[in-house]
Amino acid sequence: MPSTTVSSKAAVHGAFAANGVMYAALVSRVPALGEELSLSTAELGLLLLWLSAGAVSGLPTAGLLVQRVGGSRGVTAGTSLAATGLLLLAFGLRTASWPVAAAALFFIGLGMGLWEVSMNVVGSRIAHLIGSDNLLPRLHATLSLGTVVGALIGAFLASMSVPLTSQNLGIAGLLALMALLLSRLTQGADTRGTDDATRTPGSIMLTSWRERRTLLVGICVLGFAFAEGTANEWIAYVLVDGYGTAEHTGALAFAAFVAAMTAGRLTGGALVARVGRANVLRISAAMALGGVLVTAFGDAVAWALVGAVLWGLGAAMGFPVGIAAAADDPARAAARVSVISSLGYAAFLGGPPLLGLLGGLYGIQQAILVVCAALLLAFLAAGSTRRITALGDRGSPVVPR
Repeated sequence: MPSTTVSSKAAVHGAFAANGVMYAALVSRVPALGEELSLSTAELGLLLLWLSAGAVSGLPTAGLLVQRVGGSRGVTAGTSLAATGLLLLAFGLRTASWPVAAAALFFIGLGMGLWEVSMNVVGSRIAHLIGSDNLLPRLHATLSLGTVVGALIGAFLASMSVPLTSQNLGIAGLLALMALLLSRLTQGADTRGTDDATRTPGSIMLTSWRERRTLLVGICVLGFAFAEGTANEWIAYVLVDGYGTAEHTGALAFAAFVAAMTAGRLTGGALVARVGRANVLRISAAMALGGVLVTAFGDAVAWALVGAVLWGLGAAMGFPVGIAAAADDPARAAARVSVISSLGYAAFLGGPPLLGLLGGLYGIQQAILVVCAALLLAFLAAGSTRRITALGDRGSPVVPR
């Protein structure tokens, strides 16, 4: 393996880890955010919507930028935007300004959206160069581990009564340094749209949104992302509200879910190489569906923990396999990864509020059954992820492999 590819591989692992650390460190201090701005629960929820709005806004346009300037510069731009948002948030907290804090969270989300697409494009490019089915699942496992580290950092700083302003300043500085390092190390694996020199990145993006195969892969990823996002936000609450357990038991169920998902991503690449993408995703969807059903209908904590593990293992491979499928044709990878990321993260971010509404009507333990419908969609669309060497303008496979 060329030394440039080795350094790029290490750098993109760093990009995934740093993304998880930054996000988890921030959201783990949400109570401090509300306290420092003197917000009610409803006001805090409204403020946090700006983070989601920024991320969803950034995802569709990220593909245009990456297609034009390359993935390594996209990573640098995304981390720089996120760092700027953290600096602005520190100012908003210092001045107790809700509008400034809202704008800051929007910038952080915007940076995250660009960062997510760019690092997935670079990761898929490296996987293509080295011929590895293992790399993208391992990169997403690195992201999961980063979220654990970020949550621990946030918890530690909170226990030491470190103000959120100081935390944001520190992490912003680290992101700025990391952006400089990553821009150097990932250039050897950079990619830009080169499929047709006469076409603009905008036309490539519009074409990608009309491709049948790309949209089917996106629907598959949407189902898995809905399952993952729902578990992240609600599985602990299901234990507390539905099973009547203590808060720490709910936290244990969430930990079991995250651990299972991380393990699934670390080991899933070898299974993909053995049985193929589509079969792995069908098995995964069935496993996650089983975990949801066990959690919804179980009557003991032990069953809920079993359900959490099955749910985590099943949800693990949907996003990395979908990204790999989007990047089968490296020349069109940026646009297609942007489309699939947009659909996936829309479900990831939009699913939890929907579950909250349904939980208020029917109870949260019953409301999670809606995840089964999303997983059935993923199961049915899994065949679209089969490996190909190129796609026509309408997204039709050209050379099956």
